[in-house]
Amino acid sequence: MSSPEPSTTLIVLDLVGIFVFAISGALVAVRKGLDVFGVLVLAGMTGLGGGFLRDVLIDATPPAALQDWRYLMVPVVAGALAFFYHPVLGRVERAVNVLDAFGLGLFCVTGALKALDYGLGPAPAALMGLVTGIGGGVIRDLLASRVPAVFRGELYATPALAGAVVVVAGTHADLPLGVVVATGAGLCIGWRLLALWRHWQAPVPMGPASV
Repeated sequence: MSSPEPSTTLIVLDLVGIFVFAISGALVAVRKGLDVFGVLVLAGMTGLGGGFLRDVLIDATPPAALQDWRYLMVPVVAGALAFFYHPVLGRVERAVNVLDAFGLGLFCVTGALKALDYGLGPAPAALMGLVTGIGGGVIRDLLASRVPAVFRGELYATPALAGAVVVVAGTHADLPLGVVVATGAGLCIGWRLLALWRHWQAPVPMGPASV
């Protein structure tokens, strides 16, 4: 069976998500004092990591990043912009958090939509939205010697999964694509930013850890 051709909307959302996530990865690299190569590598891994994992898991091979030159060029451009113009992006940590939230929202949407295009059921498709959303950030944090945000008690994976579930439900309800995308991404982004603003945390074990 031939692979379904991705829609123009899906490609555009994917590229925008890659750009936003790549900027966030590059800003982390700048904050860590990495050189230009390190900035570009972290930008690429952050922007492409989640989609790469998704494509391999749903057997969309070779991954989109290896088929379309735009998928490789976008993180290079984003990394270069962050390397040369990071002072104008404002305070680095705030910029990283906001950009990361937008990347998370876009990727949970594109991940779920592509999984549905490849014939996955509702639950696996939502899971692929989650993997696409958090994959790049996990790789970024590991390469930057940070505990990934998804493991630090931050509400990170939950908003991504919620956004992906909304996308799957809306698609199965035959809602217009624009409504599905806006609702799923908006829920994820809004929840993530609100959690950052209000300092909401996921539950963590109480008391000393037993050995």
